[in-house]
Amino acid sequence: MSHTRRETRKAPAHTIHAMHANERPRERLAHLGAGVLSDAELLAILLRTGYRGVNVIDLAADALEQCGRLVGLARMPFRELSKLKGIGPAKAAELHACFELGRRVAQMAPEEKPQIKSPADAVRLLSDMARLEQEEMRTLLLDTKNRVLARPRVYQGSVHTTVVRIGELFREAVRMNATGIILAHNHPSGDPTPSPEDAAITREIVKAGALLDIEVLDHLVIGAQGKFTSLKERGLGF
Repeated sequence: MSHTRRETRKAPAHTIHAMHANERPRERLAHLGAGVLSDAELLAILLRTGYRGVNVIDLAADALEQCGRLVGLARMPFRELSKLKGIGPAKAAELHACFELGRRVAQMAPEEKPQIKSPADAVRLLSDMARLEQEEMRTLLLDTKNRVLARPRVYQGSVHTTVVRIGELFREAVRMNATGIILAHNHPSGDPTPSPEDAAITREIVKAGALLDIEVLDHLVIGAQGKFTSLKERGLGF
């Protein structure tokens, strides 16, 4: 008498919870900043859930492919978008609201965008960094008139040439066609005195910016109680 044996196969990871925490879009955004996430990962955060057998990142990637990437997705009529498998009216409404907010921000009058005229102007926009318990690096992305386009966090942890990825630092600047950037990181000790590592990483970033035709205007070290140091003014790394 023969018996049919069934093979036990491990089910694929269809849910975000099955992914390692460091690979989940929300966790990556919280630790690395939105600028390092792919279009599919950012879209997955908005969609939140997939459907049976398809996790939300795969759903986001499929939607981008079907719609013609982000531009096509943003232009797709509500009715058509809501008919996509895994989207539906609720998610379509959320996506339309998100794209509309983006359009409104893009149409803001120039005077509504902060303009950086001095290191102190930049520090005022990043004043919350003085209260952080962990070191972070952020950038101010600027247009040709030094108006702020965005303020992404690009790194969290000790700022050092061996761990900061220069390509990731410039990724959002390239995407937004920024012509200049200002770097800033905090010293949780409260002392804004630049370290040799601060000067070294600045030199590397300035060189990379020159290759990309994005001017690095300054690197600020933010300490406690409004104290800060401009490496540009000190001639360190520039």
